[in-house]
Amino acid sequence: MEITLGQICSLQPKYTSSNTPDMQERGHLIRSVLAGELRSRLPSLRKAFDSVFDDLAVEGSDGIGRKTEAPWVRIFSKAMSPTPREGFYLVIHFAADGSAVFITVGCGSTIWRGGDLRPVSDDELKTRTSWARLIVQQKWKSLIPFDDKIFLGAKAQLPRTFEKATGFAKRIAASELNTTDLDLLLFRAAERLNEIYLAQIEQRDLSPGDQSADEISIIAKPLRNRAGKQGRGLTAKERQVIERHAMTLAIKHLSINGYESQDTSATKSFDILAKRAGEELLVEVKGTTSDFCDSVLMTKNEVNLHRAHKGSTGLIIVSKIRLSRDNGEPTATGGEIEALLGWDIDEWTSDPIAFQVSRKSNGSIARNQTRTPR
Repeated sequence: MEITLGQICSLQPKYTSSNTPDMQERGHLIRSVLAGELRSRLPSLRKAFDSVFDDLAVEGSDGIGRKTEAPWVRIFSKAMSPTPREGFYLVIHFAADGSAVFITVGCGSTIWRGGDLRPVSDDELKTRTSWARLIVQQKWKSLIPFDDKIFLGAKAQLPRTFEKATGFAKRIAASELNTTDLDLLLFRAAERLNEIYLAQIEQRDLSPGDQSADEISIIAKPLRNRAGKQGRGLTAKERQVIERHAMTLAIKHLSINGYESQDTSATKSFDILAKRAGEELLVEVKGTTSDFCDSVLMTKNEVNLHRAHKGSTGLIIVSKIRLSRDNGEPTATGGEIEALLGWDIDEWTSDPIAFQVSRKSNGSIARNQTRTPR
């Protein structure tokens, strides 16, 4: 593989957007030779992944139509990253001047938000790559050996987007390819990608509101192509465990702050009635595995309640709850509390993500209605 990488590096300074003989050779090396060498390594790389990710694949690109300054080859789970624009993946990049190869883990430029796949801004890319680094640092306490800055040195916009979408990278000088253990670096990168995938399965990269919107969109559009979401999400039982854990922590937090709490989650449009020295608060509790908490899902009744009793309601978000599944039974631990007591819901934005569309009650079926015979 080091020979192939070296050959690609030697062709990089000869870049042109036209399909010259040099670019034809580079395309063959990227899409066929290097991709094939990585496919031959998939059996050993699978040992770095949880068994749920049994759909690993390889693809490479040197441009669609016109050639690109920054060719790449990636290793990915088909379910977690069905296209290069979605999800995270292990990807090999090349410096434009051929001076170096980068073994990286990066992400696509779109994300599931509000139940749909949407492009992300540079700020959102920064948030996503920072989150990926956090996941790795929590596990390995360091980014080493993937603590190098990626700089491709290309003039076009797309390679600069690749740089922004890189979570972490290892730079290997072209002159050091023959003395570097490339297989070990690939395996270490695969281990880190696996950790990111596991965090995504628990939806730690989605805000609570986006988690809920995703579930609603599945109900509303069951036939929509959602290959990239296979295996992601929590079961009903796991969600119940998370909510119970969040309620316990919320009641404990309120008690520490002098409130007596009554659990009303089964009978009211709020979860806790909290009382302290004649003060009453109607408190909504949201528990989540998410590491991001910039949105939550509320029903129409919950929104109306918070507006009608503004100043006398509260929102408690318990984020970063961790699930374990020992012996098949989910248990929840941890969690960070954000308590917004005396919350003003109108300081947040409220976006409708679904509607219940009902037939008008006019006492008759519309005359123009056409029924399709079965």
